[in-house]
Amino acid sequence: MTPERWQKLQKTLNLRQPDLTVVMDKVHKMHNFSAIVRSCDAVGVGQVHHVPAACGLTTSSGLSAGSNKWVETVEHPNFPAAAETLRTAGFVLAAAHASEQSLDFRDYDFTRPTAIVLGTELYGMSEEALALCDVQLQVPMMGMVESLNVSVACAILLYEAQRQRQAAGLYQNRRLPDAVYHRLLFEWGHPKVARWCQQHGLPYPPLREDGEVDGPLPQPADAGDRASSQT
Repeated sequence: MTPERWQKLQKTLNLRQPDLTVVMDKVHKMHNFSAIVRSCDAVGVGQVHHVPAACGLTTSSGLSAGSNKWVETVEHPNFPAAAETLRTAGFVLAAAHASEQSLDFRDYDFTRPTAIVLGTELYGMSEEALALCDVQLQVPMMGMVESLNVSVACAILLYEAQRQRQAAGLYQNRRLPDAVYHRLLFEWGHPKVARWCQQHGLPYPPLREDGEVDGPLPQPADAGDRASSQT
């Protein structure tokens, strides 16, 4: 662990916005999914939500490359389940959807706990999903096309959210709860050790100030019994 790497991990987690997220409702194209996750990481969104299509992309479809390893994906069986989870957590569900009821995205207050909801690449938001959202947001269009690529629309909304949140000072202090911060710091800094601990149901060992593991790794309860039986 180099000092530069350790500082980068801490700085990134210090800027995470736990009350800003994205919900992908049946977004099924890998390049769109990955582009959305990359934009989320870039503005400090550490967790996204995904409702898989009946036949298509799931969180087990090889999404570990690139920025996907820095952003956690929570999968839901359907949109009502996702909506209930987020609304219970205090989020406003803001649909990226152009209609007569839509607000210009720049007129929405993104300093509120917000989940940006995105529909499918071809059909956009379903009526079921729209009915469960609290507000609809649109990006004004001046040309012949009626809509943007879903990942492009997401990036535009996220960067407006970033602009507003920077102006409000929401990036100035760490906002992740301590338990989440330290868990992610360990998993990002020592992914192999983290996987080993998870496989054996063990707590993560403490880290020193320089980011290195402090002391020996914890051992499974039956490790001593196995060692004795081999002697």
